[in-house]
Amino acid sequence: MTFQDLKPKVSEIIARPEQTRDEKLLEICQLLSSSISYYNWVGFYFANHEAKTLHLGPYVGAETDHTVIPFGKGICGQVAESNANFVVPDVSAQDNYIACSFTVKSEIVVPLFVNGQNIGQIDIDSHVIDPFTEEDERFLEFVCEQISKLY
Repeated sequence: MTFQDLKPKVSEIIARPEQTRDEKLLEICQLLSSSISYYNWVGFYFANHEAKTLHLGPYVGAETDHTVIPFGKGICGQVAESNANFVVPDVSAQDNYIACSFTVKSEIVVPLFVNGQNIGQIDIDSHVIDPFTEEDERFLEFVCEQISKLY
């Protein structure tokens, strides 16, 4: 399924009145994981700005011990501070990477903004080296824009 095919499906999930926000986020994780072959772990982290930590939200994929991540630590923690997309083509070449699993080869993290504030991010791990393109970034920015409507 192409990113263009996925966009209306994401918008449809966001618009459902009968589901909670977390149910919608989990369904988006499931949709992305099942539709894009190299999206092997798809999840959300949400910021606690007072504590300067990220907290794991809904996700699909292997269990993770990383349920709380300090700002600045790992790729997700860096995005919490930089407010910018971060694409890691090869996690083994990244100094500040928090290893989740030996199967993870690459990662992309895109921040989620609500009223100009970075409240969290979508985090995607892949078992493939260097699969993420600018198209992935633009698509995940779209997903985050849609999700921002829930806040």
